[in-house]
Amino acid sequence: MIDRMVEDLWTAYQEDRTIFFFGNGGSAALASHLACDMGKGTIARSHRRFRAISLADNIPLMTAWANDFSYQDIFAEPLAGLVRKDDRVFAISGSGNSTNVVRGLQVARAAGAKTLALTGYEGGLVRGLADLCLIVPSNDMQHIEDAHLCSAHAIFTALRQRMEQLGGV
Repeated sequence: MIDRMVEDLWTAYQEDRTIFFFGNGGSAALASHLACDMGKGTIARSHRRFRAISLADNIPLMTAWANDFSYQDIFAEPLAGLVRKDDRVFAISGSGNSTNVVRGLQVARAAGAKTLALTGYEGGLVRGLADLCLIVPSNDMQHIEDAHLCSAHAIFTALRQRMEQLGGV
């Protein structure tokens, strides 16, 4: 699945698509980490950069949506204003059942974006909303989060190697 995700994100790069990352708690931290790795760690001289954004990084916007409307909309509403057809939306949810993550993926699919996800347990509701879904088959959240971090680094490393082949990261 990691290879398929790398291929899909490479296609997104070639098509100059934006990649949106999000999740809750430790998954939010990983979304920020992965967006940082993708946005900075793949820079190649004289080549266009990856367009990577973590929706978990805008605390004022997240809390405004949560306070004024619903915590379930903290990813869906910002995505509704940003995501375009064929962009990539990359959700991270240990359980696969976080309502705000599910709603974000639903908005992404309605907009025609491709969806990717890292989940655990049996994939939860996210499994059916992700075009590409890596499920860590564990009921231990710490093991799931560890595997998600390793997976994220594997994805980043493979994409960085492709950028190096273009010339000088």
